[in-house]
Amino acid sequence: MKLAVVDPGSGNLASVRRAFERAAREEGLDLDLSVTTRAEDVLAADRVVLPGQGAFAACARGLAALPGVTDALREVAIGRGRPFLGICVGMQMMAERGLEHGVTPGLGWIRGEIAPMDPRDGAGAPLPLPQMGWNALEAHGAHPLLAGLPGDAHAYFVHSYALRGGLRDELLASTGYGGEVAAMVGRDNLAGTQFHAEKSGPVGLRILRNFLRWSPG
Repeated sequence: MKLAVVDPGSGNLASVRRAFERAAREEGLDLDLSVTTRAEDVLAADRVVLPGQGAFAACARGLAALPGVTDALREVAIGRGRPFLGICVGMQMMAERGLEHGVTPGLGWIRGEIAPMDPRDGAGAPLPLPQMGWNALEAHGAHPLLAGLPGDAHAYFVHSYALRGGLRDELLASTGYGGEVAAMVGRDNLAGTQFHAEKSGPVGLRILRNFLRWSPG
């Protein structure tokens, strides 16, 4: 199995590589993993991961600076229907646009925009940002990537911007932080986690294992 992890220059790649290598071992899969900036590697992959951390605009600029990679992502994920996973800002990039440091177009694969959070407690007082730490996941129906998760599943979040205006049928899981926050989105062969799946312990590892076994219909 060929897995391409696209490097948009935002870091966190070592953790993603280690997590997928462990997931493959636990699934008994022979994984050919490349961390890449090359369109050729994306086009040759059986499945693709786009990680990201930091600001939406910086991640978008980094991706746009890689010759042919955005077109290759579109060809593989949209044209060929191969499994795609966005992680943290990589998930945010799937949206129509981001509002961090100006208005920046996203890939436009899911509905909505990435907007600043304004979380409030029950008394209306602001909650700290970024939302950082372990938060519970609430699944919205069944999905292959959520299979086998415990009912009290928690994941690790670090973000101050979140999806706004998304479609309910593209919301796979949410978390609560002063209101509902999109934690996982997807449609067809596309999925994304706002949380850092690679840093979310057994829950994140299960999601990555599920992704490696995922065969979207």
